[in-house]
Amino acid sequence: MAVFLTKESKVLVQGMTGGEGMKHTRRMLAAGTNIVGGVNPRKAGQSVDFDERAVPVFGSVAEGIRATGADVSVVFVPPAFAKSAVVEAADAGIGLAVVITEGIPVHDSVAFTSYAKGKGTRIIGPNCPGLITPGQSNAGIIPADITRSGRVGLVSKSGTLTYQLMDELRDIGFSTCVGIGGDPVVGTTHIDCLAAFQDDPDTELVVLIGEIGGDAEELAAAYIRDHVTKPVVGYIAGFTAPEGKTMGHAGAIVSGSSGTAQAKKAALEAAGVQVGDTPTETARLVLARLESGR
Repeated sequence: MAVFLTKESKVLVQGMTGGEGMKHTRRMLAAGTNIVGGVNPRKAGQSVDFDERAVPVFGSVAEGIRATGADVSVVFVPPAFAKSAVVEAADAGIGLAVVITEGIPVHDSVAFTSYAKGKGTRIIGPNCPGLITPGQSNAGIIPADITRSGRVGLVSKSGTLTYQLMDELRDIGFSTCVGIGGDPVVGTTHIDCLAAFQDDPDTELVVLIGEIGGDAEELAAAYIRDHVTKPVVGYIAGFTAPEGKTMGHAGAIVSGSSGTAQAKKAALEAAGVQVGDTPTETARLVLARLESGR
């Protein structure tokens, strides 16, 4: 089983004919993703060849859904057009929109995440690496060759740390890895993923990766305490970050004692989560927990 993305998912790529869209569409196809089309109003009716496979280009998301039954869209359009792209996908009835684009103004993210929620569309991102169900489907930019299918679920604010944990635990493997993004406003949260992994029978343990800034990890800790029966292992990036320093992610900024790595670690440990001091220690905690069967 998998979370949010399966081998049956039919994927459209908004912005497929751009440089990033072309590159990552080829990689997603190589990973087994069932990409059924791209979207570009100026190139509707054309097709793009990817290693001898021709992928059609549709004039709109709605047209692509009517022609293919697509239920997932991956968004690679530039920041200025991301809001309209997501609104179009939501209006067309797409079930899942994975917004890879970085640099989207926060007020645009607030608008389209709220709008999509009202339309029943789940948003992953923005400014995220997407999600992968190894061996089944890959929607985004996560390298597919650094892990395999397995029994760990992963939710992370950080793309780089997602890749590192995937690699460190490649022999164990993952049910699904979800990069939710590090912007101040994201569509899918740690809690959403924890709930999905809790209900997934093939996920035995969940890895939660957070960052300094905001209160998402503290909220996740409270949710784990009250609702999650599966073991959770965590890591918080930013233990050595200076106060007031803006990190690589827009949401990773600390002011005073709020949002510090120490506070987040304490909240998670109070909820029964084992928290590593480094990604490698976190991977070791996962292995030990699985081996102990607890």
